[in-house]
Amino acid sequence: MRKRELDKFRKALALQRDQLVGRAQAALSGDIHLDPDDFPDEIDTASSEVGLAFIGRLRERERGLLAKINAALTKIENGEYGECENCGEEIGLKRLEARPVARLCIECKSEQEKLERSMGG
Repeated sequence: MRKRELDKFRKALALQRDQLVGRAQAALSGDIHLDPDDFPDEIDTASSEVGLAFIGRLRERERGLLAKINAALTKIENGEYGECENCGEEIGLKRLEARPVARLCIECKSEQEKLERSMGG
């Protein structure tokens, strides 16, 4: 992969990382807690708890994406970015443009998904 392409991916990944971290910091500075006195009945309390659980799941997904972004940035630094972790072949540029955190080439990813479907997961 050419230096210009690597720089483009490095900048895109760093921007995405900074946006995720910014959202996380904004959420932490917000007031996220349940005070029973704030809700007149059980339905309001349950609704708020469901909302907080949903936000928690979103944050967990963002945490996973942040780890993938950091791993991709490390691979760029180490000269390993764009190599399939399974077969060692180059991951196609189109795939990386669509998913810059991709760890597998399209063939290995397809095989992984087939295996997961056959195992019911």
